[in-house]
Amino acid sequence: MPETPETFDLITMGRIGVDLYPLQTGIPLSQVESFGKFLGGSAANVAVAAARLGRSTAVITRTGDDPFGGYLHQALGEFGVDDRFVTPVAAYPTPVTFCEIFPPDDFPLYFYRQPKAPDLEIHADELDFAAIRAARVFWITGTGLSEEPSRSATLAALTERAKSGTTVFDLDWRPMFWKDPDAARPFYAEALRHSTVAVGNLDECEVATGVREPRACAQALLDAGVELAVVKQGPKGVLAVHRDGTSAEVPPVPVEVVNGLGAGDAFGGSLCHGLLSGWGLERTMRYANAAGALVASRLACSSAMPTAFEVEDLVARG
Repeated sequence: MPETPETFDLITMGRIGVDLYPLQTGIPLSQVESFGKFLGGSAANVAVAAARLGRSTAVITRTGDDPFGGYLHQALGEFGVDDRFVTPVAAYPTPVTFCEIFPPDDFPLYFYRQPKAPDLEIHADELDFAAIRAARVFWITGTGLSEEPSRSATLAALTERAKSGTTVFDLDWRPMFWKDPDAARPFYAEALRHSTVAVGNLDECEVATGVREPRACAQALLDAGVELAVVKQGPKGVLAVHRDGTSAEVPPVPVEVVNGLGAGDAFGGSLCHGLLSGWGLERTMRYANAAGALVASRLACSSAMPTAFEVEDLVARG
């Protein structure tokens, strides 16, 4: 008899890499003298965020067959994320990403993913579809749709999963990975058909739906096939609308921003935690907002992901 797959609370699929963050902030990259090295990439960070909250997580991705790839395996293990679905690609180096840090709201990113990132070399015939179907939450990203063979692999995973459990589409719009929004929109529409939750900021929602007003975005995402639309509005907070008519709109948690780049991934991992816990929309959004705020108040992304105690303490303090 075939083995029963291990059931993870969360499996994410998509981008991974090494983040090199300046240890001097508020100055141009050309003047930075030292950097910190961190696990990065949205799919990896979301898995780390949920693992910090006590969830069993794994990530489907690929690295280069190089020392940075080895570092990412090591880091995933240290964060409690299962790396069994992380495989090497000999042809391409592990990506690195630099950023500049100009608090409170300017954090330019510089992606080094040429000639091609290994995480875009995920092949459908290498996926563990049984594990994907069994996961309580399955999380995919828009970047995974930007190139083949990752695009076909991502859509195959969604088709095989067939909306079992909770399937989250992180709209994750990165314009440097696409020719233009019109090229992305058909693939976003196909992914939305197979997803139960969509989450994105206003720019990402506009790419997916063609509209920008928050409630119109939420309705367009529901019309595209999901059951829950989560629209992040920056300083105006977050709007969540469910197909059953329930909704919640909660303000952001005020903090002194150090680096805003990891806040969305912390929000995502905490969103998964709330959904897995069966919480109502407002509690889930307040919790996810608090997690994002905590990471925004810290330098790093993955290593800055908060524990449940830290999030609950911030929520309790309002």
